[in-house]
Parts: sequence; structure tokens; C-alpha cells
Amino acid sequence: MAMGSEILRKEVLPFVAMIVEACMLNAKATISKAALNSGLSSLIFVVYYNSLGSLLLLPGFIIQRHRRNALALTLSMLRRCFILGVLGTCTVILGTLGLNYSSPTLFAGISNLMPGFTFVLAMIFRMEKFEVKRRTWQAKSVGTIVSIIGASVMTLYQGPTILGSSSSSISDLPQHSLLSQDSSRWVVGGVMIVASYVVASGWYILKTAILKDYPEQITIVFFSTFFSSIQCAIVTLFLERKLDAWKLQPGIGMIAIVASAVLEPVCVNNIAAFCLVMKGPLYVAMFKPLGVVIAAIMNLIFLAEALHLGSIVGSIIISVGFYVVMWGMLREATDIILCETTAPATANQTSPLLQK
Repeated sequence: MAMGSEILRKEVLPFVAMIVEACMLNAKATISKAALNSGLSSLIFVVYYNSLGSLLLLPGFIIQRHRRNALALTLSMLRRCFILGVLGTCTVILGTLGLNYSSPTLFAGISNLMPGFTFVLAMIFRMEKFEVKRRTWQAKSVGTIVSIIGASVMTLYQGPTILGSSSSSISDLPQHSLLSQDSSRWVVGGVMIVASYVVASGWYILKTAILKDYPEQITIVFFSTFFSSIQCAIVTLFLERKLDAWKLQPGIGMIAIVASAVLEPVCVNNIAAFCLVMKGPLYVAMFKPLGVVIAAIMNLIFLAEALHLGSIVGSIIISVGFYVVMWGMLREATDIILCETTAPATANQTSPLLQK
């Protein structure tokens, strides 16, 4: 019974939380796209919603600081949160510049490599053990590669329409062709996008390490968001010289800023922090390709967009890879729980002999 409740807490709860996070990120992306299409600068948009997110997180931070068992704020923790903010700022800026130099198709395709980047960095920083002969390690490695392949198929291959009207599909909207891009700009953009997702993987690794040493989630999320908003504001002031670009007009821009502040800094970052502590960075990164599947389903249901053969094939491949990785992680977690539950029993059996 105890083992069942432990698996429920450590396996089912993080899984549901990450599904909710993926849905929130898709909702935020949809709202953000509408705001950016209205003419709002992408970097200014990030500055505004991160700043508002810091204000929304402030009450939770104050409440946590007034708890009797609250950990002391140390210079080391603040320094690491500052570095966490730097990584977050670099991710946004590199991703935005890379998208401007290349195309949305390339951006979406490279984003699905994030589980691979995270897995490699997790092994380098010893958050994942390098055990080639162990079945669980093989499952996580193969599953990660399969998920990346599935997400790439889903992103780069459209195919014939299976469900819905092809006229309503985003895929039919004018897009930048990879072949039509200037080769030098395309290469520069690709390098920037790859760098942004490598940095984002490092963000996961560092945040996991900080939360293990300083397990006060709201405090870490608040300071990382606060530092990131300041850093991004400084960089944006150099890149956006026009003062008119900073002016907000009533409409979708303000709505998107408020919605994004609630969805990302307040909700998504806290959910990610919870799952990073519970399951580790690879687990959280694995939901990046799965988010592509969730986005396709949400677009089909709520926006009546077309479902193409590439989406179905890619979704199946992603699901297989995701299942293999989850199996490997569940097997590892079950082994750990079994060791923890059998250890007290072994101690109780040997304790009478020790007392003689």
C-alpha cells in the first residue's frame, strides 16, 4: 500500500503536472503570437510579462520568508539565481535573433532536440548515470532519440490531410522556405537557435541543482524571474532604441502580457521546478516533443485546424519514444522505492542479534 501511494506521488502527479504545463505553454504561445502579430516587440513583450510575473510572485515570496523554518537567504544562492536569470535571458535573446535570421520551421525542428541536449548535459553533470549496459539507461537513450525523430517528422513533414479542412491549417499559411533563405543567414540563425536550446538545457540542470541545495521553490522562481526581467530589460534597451516601441496600447498586447505573466512565471515555472526536483531535468525536457502532439490536438479541437498524415505518424513515433523513456524512469524509481522499503525490514531483522 505504501509503495503504491509512493509511486502515485512520484510518478502520476509529476506526469499530470507536466501535461498541464504543456497545455499552458501552448495557450501562452497562442496568445503571444496574437500580440506579436499586432506589432508588439518580442523582447519588450518578454520584459513586460517577466516584470509583471515578478510582482505576482512577490506575495508568495514574502509569505514563504515569514515562515518559521524558512532557510536563510545566502549570497551563494542569490548568485546562482542571478546566473539562472542570465541563462534564461540568453535563451530568449538567442532564440529571438535566431528566428529572425532563419525560419519558424527550423526553429520548431531544432526545439525538439532539447531532450538530447538535456540528456547529454545531465550525464556531464552526473545527474544521469552513464551506464551503457543497464537496461534503464538504454531505454532512456533510445527513447530520447526516437522522440526527437518523431518530433522532427511531425515538424518537417506535412503529408495529405486526414481530418479537418486543409484551408484552416496553419501549415497552409505562407511560411519561409528553408531553401529560400540566404545560406549565410540561415546558418547563423541555426547556430543561434541551437545555442538557445543548449542554454535552456543548462537552465534546467542549474535550476535542479539549486533546488536540491535550497529547497524553497517559490524563492528560487521569484529571484530567477526578477533577475531575468532586469537583465532582459537592459539588453532590450540597447536593441530597441525607439521609445515608441515601449508604449502599450489597450488591446491584445496588454491582455497577452497579463496572461503570459500568469501562465509562465507564476504557473509554468513553479510546475517545472516541482517536477525538476521530483523527476530531474531529462523528465521535464521529454515533454518538449510531447508538447508538439498536444498542440496539434488542441489546434484540431479548438481551432478546427487540419490534421495531416505527418502529424499522425510523428505523434505515434513520439509516443513510442516517450513511453520507452517513461518506462526506464519508472523502473529506476521502482527499484529505489523497493530498496527504501526493504532496508527498514532488513534492519529490524538484524537488530535483535545486535542487542545480544
